[in-house]
Amino acid sequence: MKKVVFLMMAIASFAFADGGEMLKSYSVLAAAVGLGLAALGGAIGMGNTASATISGTARNPGVGSKLTTTMFVALAMIEAQVIYALVIALIVLYANPML
Repeated sequence: MKKVVFLMMAIASFAFADGGEMLKSYSVLAAAVGLGLAALGGAIGMGNTASATISGTARNPGVGSKLTTTMFVALAMIEAQVIYALVIALIVLYANPML
C-alpha cells in the first residue's frame, strides 16, 4: 500500500511540475476512469433493480404495478448518480480548478 501511495505522489509531482500540460492529461485520464466506474456501478445497480422487480412480479403478479413504479424511482436515483459523475468529469475537463 505504501508503494502505491508513493507511486501516486511521484506521478502527481511530475504532473504539477510540468506547467499544466501533464496535469491536463491526468485530468482527462481521471475523468475517463471516474465516469467509466460510475457507469459500471450504475449498470450493475440497474440490473439488480430490474432483476428484483421481475422476480417480485413473478412471485406476486398482483403488486406488479406498484413494483414497477418503485423500480422506476430507483432507476432514476441510480441514473442521477451517474449524471453527477458526468458533471464532475466535465468540470475537471473544462473548468479545472487546479490550473
